[in-house]
Amino acid sequence: MYVRKGWTGATSAVFVVSAAGIAACSGATGVDENTAQTAEALIGDALPGITSADFATVRANFTAAEAIEQGLGPVFNERACGNCHTNGNNGGAGQQIERRFGRFDNNGQSFNPLANEGGSLRQLFSLGTFNNGSTLCTVPVESEPADATVHNVGRLTTPLFGLGLVEALPDSFFQNIVNSEPSATRGVLNTSAILLANPDDASETTGGTRVNRFGWKAAVPVLEQFSGDAYVNEMGITTQSCVRGASVTAFCTESAPNGKAQPTGCDDLAPLQAANFQAQTGCPRNTDDGVGSCAGGVSQIQDDLANFTTFMTFLAPPPTDPNTSANGKALFTSTGCANCHVDNTVSSGALGTAATFRTPATPPGVRAADGVLRRVPGSFQFHPFSDFAAHDMGTLGDNIGLNPGDSPTAARRMRTAPLWGIRFRNLLLHDGRTGDIATAIRAHDGQGAAAEHCPLEKHGSPSPKRGAQTAPMHASGGSQASRRSTEGRLPRAAPPTCASEPAKSNAIS
Repeated sequence: MYVRKGWTGATSAVFVVSAAGIAACSGATGVDENTAQTAEALIGDALPGITSADFATVRANFTAAEAIEQGLGPVFNERACGNCHTNGNNGGAGQQIERRFGRFDNNGQSFNPLANEGGSLRQLFSLGTFNNGSTLCTVPVESEPADATVHNVGRLTTPLFGLGLVEALPDSFFQNIVNSEPSATRGVLNTSAILLANPDDASETTGGTRVNRFGWKAAVPVLEQFSGDAYVNEMGITTQSCVRGASVTAFCTESAPNGKAQPTGCDDLAPLQAANFQAQTGCPRNTDDGVGSCAGGVSQIQDDLANFTTFMTFLAPPPTDPNTSANGKALFTSTGCANCHVDNTVSSGALGTAATFRTPATPPGVRAADGVLRRVPGSFQFHPFSDFAAHDMGTLGDNIGLNPGDSPTAARRMRTAPLWGIRFRNLLLHDGRTGDIATAIRAHDGQGAAAEHCPLEKHGSPSPKRGAQTAPMHASGGSQASRRSTEGRLPRAAPPTCASEPAKSNAIS
């Protein structure tokens, strides 16, 4: 396996962002936008613990486009990880909105992802018609099945900034947060079996259970798995890895358009593995990239997945904007936003204490394809403004179950979206329906319905247009990694309107 070539330019982009009116719900502070100052902030830089050259290498792998000869397809959503993670810099949120479907059975009480018809994810592109030698191949584009009752649900690409710090936290940290939340708005911690464990983290075992902390539905427990899942589902690249002598086969089966598997040779044009590959690994010969036999206790994450994971692990949190508003923070807390978008700077009492995000003194290490063990900084405090739990969002929920058989209540649950770096995003909410923060707040429902009462009118906001912003929008824990630069400056723009993307994204237990 080789590391594919890609962009290896400067590691940072610099944005000039307006600090005008950083307050909840326009008008709360009376700051004159015309006299506002500007703040330079980096986005997309690396945490300490990896050299600039090594970070450029793993980022190049992350941004490199795949081709049919490298295993792209048979169906896919994009050709490179970096094509979907673009807002602000490599690793940001995206513009692409993937699509999902499903059905509720048993009188509407049991979610069915229609997996035998390609669900719940509907890939948007196929390889179409191509030749493999003398064989003419035609891969159909997926369509939503006629028996689906949950239709065309949008799912926006999430940002990756700071996730290596979140990965480093133990399950008990998130449990303490949820235990400290008000009972009426308490989140649910999703857990699942780890499909691809980090061999250098003694707390992780393949098949072991861990608190999920990644993705819109809080569906993924570890970044290695996040990488493998995205590689096969978003690009169609199948992989096989070794963890402590066991072959990981969870990501070595090609996607089947609407449940119809394509013949070997018509799934892509990647070369077949050796004749004994399946006997050694349990994966088919048409697996696009594999490490081979795991005999003798071998631990080796497939090269691309190892580099993707290392890139995400060391991608620094969005940098702090120092121009925040005390009024905005107070309103963010008083309206209940900080009950779920938790942080020790805005949450109260025991919840504020529990929501002190800090990495362990010696975080688990991670290895890129070069095999070097690296660690994110220990005892590093950061501020994502999320409990990483799932909450019943009523009509804002996407009605896509995390597991087959989920109830309608479970299918409405969404993970509390972290607010750090929101000023670098173009679209908001899980389906990207708006770029306006006030509109996103008003869309909250279910246990988050109190967000509708964010005092936009009370404080004289003329309309949900872009205007003022609360402190949590600009806050983050990335200041320890920030450095100034003069490249890539963007023109000043008016910041968004009201408190936060989700005010009080509350939950059921």
